[in-house]
Amino acid sequence: MTEFTFGAKSRLRLKEFEIVNTSDYNIAGHFSDEQKKEEETRREVKIVKVEDLYMEFDLIGYDPAIANAVRRILLSDVPTMAIEKVHIYQNTSIMQDEVLAHRLGLIPLKADPRLFKWKEPDAKDEGTEEDTLEFFLSTKCKRNPLRNEAGEGPYVEHHVYTKQIQWVPNGSQAEKMAAPGPVEDDILINKMRPGHEMEFKLFAVKGLGRDHAKFSPVATTFYRLLPQITIIKDVFDNDALRLQKCFSPGVVELEPTEDGRKKAVVVNARYDSCSRNVYRHNDLKECVVLEKIKDHFIFNVESTGAIKPTEMVPMAMQILIEKCDLYLQEIDDENK
Repeated sequence: MTEFTFGAKSRLRLKEFEIVNTSDYNIAGHFSDEQKKEEETRREVKIVKVEDLYMEFDLIGYDPAIANAVRRILLSDVPTMAIEKVHIYQNTSIMQDEVLAHRLGLIPLKADPRLFKWKEPDAKDEGTEEDTLEFFLSTKCKRNPLRNEAGEGPYVEHHVYTKQIQWVPNGSQAEKMAAPGPVEDDILINKMRPGHEMEFKLFAVKGLGRDHAKFSPVATTFYRLLPQITIIKDVFDNDALRLQKCFSPGVVELEPTEDGRKKAVVVNARYDSCSRNVYRHNDLKECVVLEKIKDHFIFNVESTGAIKPTEMVPMAMQILIEKCDLYLQEIDDENK
């Protein structure tokens, strides 16, 4: 790497009482013409960890504005399907109609929004097969006739879960998609007692998180800068152990030396929480340099289950590209 990539100005320096280089622009997007070619080769999106609903990836070589734009788009501009209208035919439970409708709206649904069109504002609640999903929920709590037997509860269907929500295919929907529905079967909707009854029709539509949080596909998404820890003076034995405890687990390890001592070495700085605990020790704080790389972002995305994070992040980046194309076109039209 060249000096401009790893130079002092391209990093934040974490000192004891201040952070240095916060306003320096020697980072992505602010290089001279001769540096831009190498800057482009450094740009990278690197997937670090993928689980069912969680993904961690690195955004390398990009301006902070790009990183924040991706985060905001994930929160508010990636569409999902959510329950928008609830037709209540019966509700004798203790939960009010409006509270129950709100709870139902917040249940994340497994349904690919790319298969649906945007619903017109003045359209009927039932919609069409191209813009609406319909579900049905009907349950009634009764006393359990086997309640006196071992292991049996006093009531039947006294807990209402999302597994009881049934999809009602509209038109040719059953041929076009796998059965959509709640992402989990065991989300508790309501509790009832004998005589309580609920009967609903539910209509889900395509929407954005900027309109309502129920349409947001992420439970949480955030990013942080990649830490960099450099040991500039060798630290051994008990001092090395104290230094290790100043950082998060897995950051600093003790490495045996040829003469039988233990030496502190940095193993993986990305795990560090940047607590700066090392500055509590006067004899250790001059042994390390704490920094953060300005254009290396560690992204964490946790999905609600409506869309997999491996699909959600490319969708967000594509939306960002489309927004940029739109604004560039408007600028060109204005200058004509």
